[in-house]
Amino acid sequence: MSRVYLIRHAKPSATWGGDDDDPGLDAQGQAQAEAAAQTLLALPPDQCPTRVVSSPLRRCRETAHPFADAIGATLEIDPAVGEIPTPSALSAEERGPWLRKAFAGRWADIEGDLDYDAWRGTVLSAVASREHAAVFSHFVAINAVLTRLAGEPQVITLRPDHASISVFDLKDGVLTLIERGPEATTGVL
Repeated sequence: MSRVYLIRHAKPSATWGGDDDDPGLDAQGQAQAEAAAQTLLALPPDQCPTRVVSSPLRRCRETAHPFADAIGATLEIDPAVGEIPTPSALSAEERGPWLRKAFAGRWADIEGDLDYDAWRGTVLSAVASREHAAVFSHFVAINAVLTRLAGEPQVITLRPDHASISVFDLKDGVLTLIERGPEATTGVL
């Protein structure tokens, strides 16, 4: 059995759907990334991750780097733990309203050119394939894992705070939730 830590990226310098499609971290986010690294480094040696996986997006990579650098790990980039894909026909201005509508609903009801219920299965499989890993991902991707594990149809079950760490046991490719990360006290969009 191994532990897997699913970490939401730290506070970005811009919100999703804003002018910058791939923002990095702001000063507060950089401090949150350092704090998350320290939390992981303080784990008992048999529970400390030895692999570091990140969404390709800059806010996740920048959150992952302090921990990866501290343990001398190469950052593994995996698009499967990336942000929820938006329908190809949406403009930048339409992304926020589309996502807010998705947040309020069920996986099977999300409008778009993708099977979003299947997408959450892909996210879960990507996380469950990483033994002894810290996986840096996104708000909706974390919910994809949690709701798929629990068999819940709604999109949002947790509002993970920036740099929130959820803990799972992994045995024979099966993830078991041990602890949900802290929830955000502010909105995502």
